[in-house]
Amino acid sequence: MTSQLRGLAALLVLLALFAASTTARAAESTPTYTKESISQYESQLKAGEVQSVIVNKRERSLRVTLKDGTHVFAKYGKKEGPKYYAAITAKRIPLTFLSPAAAKKEQEHASKHHKLRYIAGGVLIVVIVIAVVILLVRRRRPDED
Repeated sequence: MTSQLRGLAALLVLLALFAASTTARAAESTPTYTKESISQYESQLKAGEVQSVIVNKRERSLRVTLKDGTHVFAKYGKKEGPKYYAAITAKRIPLTFLSPAAAKKEQEHASKHHKLRYIAGGVLIVVIVIAVVILLVRRRRPDED
């Protein structure tokens, strides 16, 4: 019977490792944006460091890819969008606007991201605790042969 528990424990460990590697791969596929102020963005635009910009009108945000490959994120105030759009197009930088559906999806995704991570972590901890308790209980009982 103890070999079955060891097999169960090994299976649980393998599942935990698989879950961790899957979340790590998902995080690598999407670029990570560093938040910065709008004044820092303006100085980068004036210096010619900006390669492309993606605008989310719903959140009033600019996702900027710099020429060195880094990704930054800046938010602008109400009714300031056209000023920034004009400055970007004047510099002949590719400007992309997210569709309303994509912007809404992104907003919903951002609010759920950490919640799902905490739920997955909690489930993983509970499974590990159950496995340890089962192993300790089985170890203390004498085998009935």
